[in-house]
Amino acid sequence: MYHIRQERYSSLEQRTVRFTLFRHLSYSSSCVNFVIIVIISGKAEFMNPGGSVKDRTALGLILAGERSGLLRPGGTIVEGTAGNTGIGLATLALARGYKCIIYMPDNQSQEKVDLLRTLGAEVYCVPVVPFANPKQYYHQAKARAAEIEGGYFTDQFESSANYQVHYDTTGPEIWTQTEGKVDAVVFAAGTGGSIGGISTYLKDKSDGKVQAYLVDCQGSALYNYVTKGELKGDGRSSVTSGIGIARITANFAKAKIDGAFQADDYECVEMVHYLLRHEGLMLGSSSGVNAVGAVKLARKLGPGHTIVTILCDLGQRYMTQIYNKSFLEPLSLWPSAKALEFLEKKEEQPATAAETK
Repeated sequence: MYHIRQERYSSLEQRTVRFTLFRHLSYSSSCVNFVIIVIISGKAEFMNPGGSVKDRTALGLILAGERSGLLRPGGTIVEGTAGNTGIGLATLALARGYKCIIYMPDNQSQEKVDLLRTLGAEVYCVPVVPFANPKQYYHQAKARAAEIEGGYFTDQFESSANYQVHYDTTGPEIWTQTEGKVDAVVFAAGTGGSIGGISTYLKDKSDGKVQAYLVDCQGSALYNYVTKGELKGDGRSSVTSGIGIARITANFAKAKIDGAFQADDYECVEMVHYLLRHEGLMLGSSSGVNAVGAVKLARKLGPGHTIVTILCDLGQRYMTQIYNKSFLEPLSLWPSAKALEFLEKKEEQPATAAETK
């Protein structure tokens, strides 16, 4: 029965459906209105068993630990996470007979904390501090794993298993589900596993024809790194969760990126509420950033292209934050747009990675 449970969970990880988000993007420029005929598809990773794209990462990390012998039967999985990787790990821990300990920053949604504890994880919410501080959640998780007999630090930021699971599964699924007709992909990045594995697979499969773009959230340093070669953020905090970073992880370093866009909190919040009202999709903040990036990329590439992004998780995990008026109003972020006019401000025309490095 133990092996049957493992097989069932693993097989569910291998396919999520693809939704078409927009087919006609109305765009206004220099007082000229026109319509871009483009297909933007979102891969519905919220349909994974643990409810997010990070289920793939969790599975890859655990399988790597089991293959290496570092994660032994009855062992304890330890990870530092904004929540979704931890939820995937906790779900798998139940199915495979492990204990799970999670360290996470204390600015994450209560919904994620409650879900992790419901799944049996031991959760420690620690103050938000710079990465160089030994009290940062990543370092605390790593140190805790070393203290525990049978402890295994899954290390989602630096483990190549994160990149590899997306190269082996998500990338091939995107290629197959678009019948090889995908022209470009665009993703936000946190650990860099998704953008690293998917961009590399699609470049390999298409002989470099598929373009890959980063869309970076407010406060992150990756946009400047891709476009200017400078690892420098703008110093702002963000309401987004699980994306944006001020260092280059081993997973992100493997990504093959053609250029980058930015998506600020205003655009992100407006987008998640737009998708709720117009598409019936209640999505999390990283999905909002991805959708903003997809629209900007569509406008950059022009008519006749197929663009794919990822719908990372559902908005039910963020009811107290990006769907909460009392949370958003003091930040001047409560949405008011009727359509996509929130993207009609002057848009950046990002330099490509090749032009800046």
